[in-house]
Amino acid sequence: MIDSALIGWSRAQFALTAAYHWIFVPLTLGLAVIMAVMETIYFVRKDEFWKKTAQFWMKLFGINFAVGIATGLILEFEFGTNWSNYSWFVGDIFGAPLAIEGILAFFMEATFVAVMFFGWNKVSRGFHLASTWLTGIGAAISAFWILVANGWMQHPVGMEFNPDTVRNEMVDFWAVALNPVAIVKFFHSVLSGWMTGAIFTIGVACWYLLRGRETKFALASIKVASIVGIVGTLAVMFTGDKSGVHIAEYQPMKLAAAEGLEDGGERAPFSIVPGIEVPGMLSILATHDIDGYVPGINDILDGYTDSEGVRHLSAEEKIYKGKTALKAFRVYRKIKDSAPNAAAEVKKVFDENKEYFGYGYIQDREDLVPPVPLIYWSFRVMVGLGSFLLLLMCVVLFFSWKGRVKDMKWLQWVALLSIPLVYLAGQAGWIVAEVGRQPWAIQDLLPVSAAISNLSVGAVKTTFFIFVAVFTAFLAIELSIMFKAIKKGPEVEENR
Repeated sequence: MIDSALIGWSRAQFALTAAYHWIFVPLTLGLAVIMAVMETIYFVRKDEFWKKTAQFWMKLFGINFAVGIATGLILEFEFGTNWSNYSWFVGDIFGAPLAIEGILAFFMEATFVAVMFFGWNKVSRGFHLASTWLTGIGAAISAFWILVANGWMQHPVGMEFNPDTVRNEMVDFWAVALNPVAIVKFFHSVLSGWMTGAIFTIGVACWYLLRGRETKFALASIKVASIVGIVGTLAVMFTGDKSGVHIAEYQPMKLAAAEGLEDGGERAPFSIVPGIEVPGMLSILATHDIDGYVPGINDILDGYTDSEGVRHLSAEEKIYKGKTALKAFRVYRKIKDSAPNAAAEVKKVFDENKEYFGYGYIQDREDLVPPVPLIYWSFRVMVGLGSFLLLLMCVVLFFSWKGRVKDMKWLQWVALLSIPLVYLAGQAGWIVAEVGRQPWAIQDLLPVSAAISNLSVGAVKTTFFIFVAVFTAFLAIELSIMFKAIKKGPEVEENR
């Protein structure tokens, strides 16, 4: 029996690392686009003001980019240290996109980021502009391969289990790379970075307006960031709709938890908050049909028949089949060399039940239900804050074009204080995505209880608190350097 404390602390350590890493990633993705747009304006207009404006945001991009790399490397190493069974079981598949990310995207970023920072007046304006855009594209490509790996964990495809090696082996690379869940997750995550970068830029620009400094620079930055942020947020809403359909199809328990839906059915209501529902809206969001069937938590546990007449097994039936597969697998491993004929018969039993292999590690049906209150409220925080921030960017852009935003102190304060909110929205989204998948490390394939390394609880606790100290120090150092850069301000013409 796996120690529940070991599972809890291993999950906590990975969650801590991932949460810190996601502080830096979305700002990198968002600022990459904003600074590239600004340099494009400089390239077209040949106005030194836009060059200096782009250079200022590049400086903040570089500070954030450097710290993000450090947390990302630690995150990848944890798969081998804390989740060695996971790495062994699916390393052939999960490792491929991460290897491509390291070889292609990381080196692409490293190459062009050097030209972007040190190539001013050393390469042509066109080549420098291309380097800036390619830095951002490299960051997006890096995110793509990481999210291919994560999307595969949500919806595993393109592999076949080999009982002789006890590993899942990739049989279709393109099925993994073009997994629809991964593609939607990529656009949803990257475009949410546009929103993060936009809110950050608008907030910092409003700080200058509140101080009565760099007014021209601040207003120009607000206009560019607002447009990028609005486009990104609208696209996030579109991809969020697509993601909802995928979750309903491949991870119905996550959807039920996110809605707090105990008993489903046709014309399922959408819960705005407890006690306030929109009839039929969940069916529309999940199936694009108001009469679409959406199972609730109890339906998934008890078994149900969907609107197409397909019967879905109960939790007990899945667990029974899983334990049957697990028992057959263990017998096969013992006799495959000494009694090949008997082993072939046992393997047939395994093949008939291997779809539910992961359920063999589940001890109780209630273990299949993620923490509903956390998922429910995280989803509402994500959607609620995302909607508020979209409205804020629209208001800021409107009054910027009207030339009034520089006199609206209340709006400047709202924009400045909204910077933490965009990070909260992003973290809430990942809570829905990752905690909502529990108890699975890989959906329906490998539970976290079977994925962890054989470590002592004390060792994991120790490294957890070490990481708390190290990551907090990273964040404090980054904020200190950023605050100094912001306080110094851009070297634009109006400062001279």
